[in-house]
Amino acid sequence: MRDELDPANLFRITWRRENNQIRHIVLPKELTGVDANIVVMIGNAFPSGSHKVGPAYATLMEGELASEIVPGENTVIGPSTGNFGIGVAYISKLKGYQAVVIMPEQMSRERYERIRKYGGELDLTPGSESDVILVLERTEHYKKDAKNKVLAQFELLPNYRFHRYVTGRSAIEAARPYGNGRVAAFVSSPGSAGTITAGVEVKAAYPGSVICALEPKECSTLFDNGRGTHRIEGIGDKMVTLIHNVLGTDFVILIRDEETVQGLKLFRDGIDSLVKLGVDRDLALRLRTAFGPSGIGNVIGAIKLAKYLRLGPDDNVVTVATDGFDRYQSVIDDMDNRYLEMAPFVLDRWAHDIFLSATEDHVFDFRPCAAKNRLFAQKENDWLKFGYTKAFLDAMREWSFWDEQYAKVPDYNRKIVAMRAQAAAKSS
Repeated sequence: MRDELDPANLFRITWRRENNQIRHIVLPKELTGVDANIVVMIGNAFPSGSHKVGPAYATLMEGELASEIVPGENTVIGPSTGNFGIGVAYISKLKGYQAVVIMPEQMSRERYERIRKYGGELDLTPGSESDVILVLERTEHYKKDAKNKVLAQFELLPNYRFHRYVTGRSAIEAARPYGNGRVAAFVSSPGSAGTITAGVEVKAAYPGSVICALEPKECSTLFDNGRGTHRIEGIGDKMVTLIHNVLGTDFVILIRDEETVQGLKLFRDGIDSLVKLGVDRDLALRLRTAFGPSGIGNVIGAIKLAKYLRLGPDDNVVTVATDGFDRYQSVIDDMDNRYLEMAPFVLDRWAHDIFLSATEDHVFDFRPCAAKNRLFAQKENDWLKFGYTKAFLDAMREWSFWDEQYAKVPDYNRKIVAMRAQAAAKSS
């Protein structure tokens, strides 16, 4: 992005291109192997290189409007596994805050470099992507100092509001030119469970649509409270996040983490393999930079769900590519070391095996009450120890709780307009 640290970029925190269209790619059926339209919203053109800058900004903004976060007085703390932390460091740089990002020590090198580039300080906790709970425990230490203000993506509801309002409406608009113009399903890997909230707005517009959560087969926390380690950077687990509206989670699909990294390698270096499938070369070249591992996982999940639901050419499945390749060269370097004798035919095989041959296995229906109750119980077990009351957690079992939170958006919009008018009056 040109002039990346220009504060004008605060007005570019949007899914829209300069022509006001939603940034997205419709993957060709030669790659997906399904008749349904797989519509992928592209997040790497957001300031800081990921759409996670949106909830970081929204959370900071709501704190400023409440006079709880003040430049020059407060230090901003960003618990994260990567992209949200990068967004926190970026927004803090533009708005004049010192930022401390708490994240696991086994994330990609590029994540750390980006945070330091924006002047953020790193506090690394043991473990990898699947050790979010350790990040939260470290965050509790920072809360003891009143000058520290935590942009707690896993628990603060500005994250929910941003993605339901901004990402949800953008998903609806992105799908409009295709098929029947509706959204049959929204698919996302929950990190903080902010992005998947877009599906709630989709479901409000199209009550017959479904929301599908993806998670690593190696760490199947939602599915069966699994606690393993995985390598899909960009998603968190070993917990049900506080802001996860499990009432709207209709399906859970398990994805193998190795396939997401193989898919990333294919998109990056397998242009000829994609063209052999029938993918237009210009599109194949565009795919080289548009995805990270979580975006690849989202595509695999969208294909699996389309097959499971028997969706046809009139149906649209919307998902997201949270970030792009710019923060994953070290991941590819590691893969190249593990596949020292990799030959072009391997990429050809992956093109068929990962996408075209994705199966309907490991797709689970979470609409029954028993599945919901288990997730609520798991959320209770995860969050009571962080000071939340059972009464508050029980309130999340009702749609009225989530609708009341969403209903605050117009009020925040009015406050922003008033704040801008005030600032303009002072400068005139």
